[in-house]
Amino acid sequence: MLTFFDGQEPMSRRKLLRVGTLGLGGLSLSSLLGVKALANGQPNPLTGKSVIFLFQQGGPSQHETFDPKPDAPSGVRSVGDVIPTSVPGVHFSGWLPRLAKLAHKFTVVRSFSTQNSGHNIQPIVSQSSKEANIGVHFSRLAGVTRPDSGVPTNVVLFPRSVNPDVPGPEARGNISATGPYSKSYAPFIPGKGGQLQDDMNLAMPRERFFERRKLLAGLDSLNRAVDLTGQVGTLDDIQQQAAEVLLGGGVSRALDLSQEDARTLALYDTSQYVRGKKWNSVSRGTKGYYNAQAGTIGRLLLQARRLCEAGCGYVTIHASYAGVWDMHADQNNLNMRDGMEAVGYSFDHAVAAFVEDCEARGLSDKIMLICCGEMGRTPTLNKRGGRDHWARLAPLMLYGGGIDSGRVIGRSDRLGGEPVTDAFGPRHLISTILRTVIDSGQLRLIPNAPGEITDLIDHPPITGLG
Repeated sequence: MLTFFDGQEPMSRRKLLRVGTLGLGGLSLSSLLGVKALANGQPNPLTGKSVIFLFQQGGPSQHETFDPKPDAPSGVRSVGDVIPTSVPGVHFSGWLPRLAKLAHKFTVVRSFSTQNSGHNIQPIVSQSSKEANIGVHFSRLAGVTRPDSGVPTNVVLFPRSVNPDVPGPEARGNISATGPYSKSYAPFIPGKGGQLQDDMNLAMPRERFFERRKLLAGLDSLNRAVDLTGQVGTLDDIQQQAAEVLLGGGVSRALDLSQEDARTLALYDTSQYVRGKKWNSVSRGTKGYYNAQAGTIGRLLLQARRLCEAGCGYVTIHASYAGVWDMHADQNNLNMRDGMEAVGYSFDHAVAAFVEDCEARGLSDKIMLICCGEMGRTPTLNKRGGRDHWARLAPLMLYGGGIDSGRVIGRSDRLGGEPVTDAFGPRHLISTILRTVIDSGQLRLIPNAPGEITDLIDHPPITGLG
């Protein structure tokens, strides 16, 4: 294992050389080159677009987000306010005021079901994805890194990638699962303490992980150590690319938020939603999960946008610690009203900031954002004012990637518990995602294209996206 401590532990030659035999933060050297740009004359199946999957672990309520059911009886309709959106006749929960004003820029699906009612990381990894992180299928085709910059093609971001002082990652399931493929295709996971970084720990000072001077000083120090040993010149092509990833290049620049304009940083800043110990009435609050989600979700989306601009094709954001969207109103979880106060406003602010930023940068056709959890919530409140697990309906939002905007696809029943039109499931969503980053027509022209990918992409996508 290679661990790089900035200014706290010297970078030895032995540690550097071990990069040549081990993987690099999930980038196994056996496949670091991937397919590169494919052989000359062969079809290019990549669209050049990127996907960001913002995973709301715990299961967000459809009623308290995008389908508030204002005409349903008390105990069913949203427990908070219901507000009009910029799309005539469409209403959202009052906890999404910024997104309500931007509803004409994205699409909501009100007839989506994850077909799952347990805590896991579906549909990111499930039978529907062939037990592989969805981004792994993209990396299998695109290669694990971009050959021109060393930027990983598939990345998972936990809150610790922007703040090393928050609790560690708690994905309920193997978010780096590679299914039918080699483990060399596992996603890259930056940040201190990532549970999946078995091959490399990139540990920076606790004071501020992304302070530019310290980040670059650490990388420069490693560069000098490499130059003194002369080892880089002796590495083969694969090892050379591994060293370039380690020494910074595109990935370190993309992760370095201090390079952003101050106004952009302020746009994504969700620190105002950190409420001290207000949510400590349940165990998730005392562990700091609600505040960690509130304080990091904006910067995670900014980091994801930067990675996509640098060439990453697929980014999973796991911002929801141990199910903070899980609002049962028991000893572990807040009720619906307090739970949405704890995580709803920061989610709304961060996603709205992302939409505004991408629109301003002309990225609306280049990057798709998916917001979804592993399930939805029961149509009726329980006796404690919470909602329980529900497999039959879940909120789903899609922005960008060239899809039509300002739409509401599908319709749920009167209580908001079942789809009554255009029922869609995980396979439809996965096909939609893969069709965004992969040209299915070009894929079919490639001899011996991975059958797993063609099977997933041939499933019908979500219709009505344009």
